[in-house]
Amino acid sequence: MSTLTPENAALGQPFDDAFALASDLHRTHFRKATSVPYVSHLMSVAALVMEDGGDEEEAIAALLHDALEDHGDRVTADDIEERFGPRVRSIVEACTDTPPDFTGGKKPAWKARKLSYLEHVASGEIPLRVSLADKLHNARSILRDHRIVGESVWDRFSATKEETLWYYRELANAYRTAGMNGFLIEELERTLHELGRIAGTP
Repeated sequence: MSTLTPENAALGQPFDDAFALASDLHRTHFRKATSVPYVSHLMSVAALVMEDGGDEEEAIAALLHDALEDHGDRVTADDIEERFGPRVRSIVEACTDTPPDFTGGKKPAWKARKLSYLEHVASGEIPLRVSLADKLHNARSILRDHRIVGESVWDRFSATKEETLWYYRELANAYRTAGMNGFLIEELERTLHELGRIAGTP
């Protein structure tokens, strides 16, 4: 993974272009069962990536990490590579648990997608910082919303509470297996511990 330094920390026009594209793709979307604009999630993931030392390409991928999964009918992996380069494409593709040629419609079964993604992560053969930042922000959002609405937060997901917590815990294990360490994985583990505690599944 590349790391930001004072010499390469400046964000250029590609970042601005990615932000504009992400805003355009997601401007009408909101976080599940909330009035929070979805772009806030993309901004938060990009912030976590940069705060962890990620470079501009990783920050761009963070802004676009849901583009293929949510808007495969409007933007393709080839489009992303043409505009932002092959590394950004590879990171975005690594963040999706749907088939690379997915263009909308019914996704594969939840459990099959999650098991495949867990194997993908644990292999250590894909870029993981953006993926980990994404899952950390999702877990933090669940924890925050649980404090606001209680157990009804689980009604927002296609999986049960037990399945959702299982998946996030297995993700943490998979990131560790892949060799991830540092603030992001430690914060994910802390968040999941607290979430399990208040959800009654420590």
